[in-house]
Amino acid sequence: MFQLDDKFLQSVGLGDLPEDQKQAFLQHTYETLEERVGTRLAESLSEAQLEEFEGFATHNEEKINAWLAEHVPNYSEEEDYKQLAASAPDNVPPLVVAAEFASVRWLGINSPNYREVVADELNKLRDEIVASKDNIAAATDGEQSTEQ
Repeated sequence: MFQLDDKFLQSVGLGDLPEDQKQAFLQHTYETLEERVGTRLAESLSEAQLEEFEGFATHNEEKINAWLAEHVPNYSEEEDYKQLAASAPDNVPPLVVAAEFASVRWLGINSPNYREVVADELNKLRDEIVASKDNIAAATDGEQSTEQ
């Protein structure tokens, strides 16, 4: 779908951020994107749907397993799941991988336009970052010089 990585930083003009700032900036960008997408998607969902989805976000094992058993009983054999599990860092518990897989499948069923929403919000966020890149770079330079 999309990657928030060095290539993204290069595309917004922040490829020269200090290494210790890159991950923090990418994490902040991811969290901002996640919040904006969630807000937009929530506008079109019922309370019951929001509650069901919350089970994935909070890693509620009972809710995740019940949903997967009903909707994707052989999920561990699905290619999408295998790729997700293979790309997860070693310290990520299997429940978290299952929750991520279930949430993507759930969104495909209950909010089929979510990929477009993600792309739209990412483009808006990218434009904001590009417009503010000089201030962002200056702020990270200031943080680095005060740490030395």
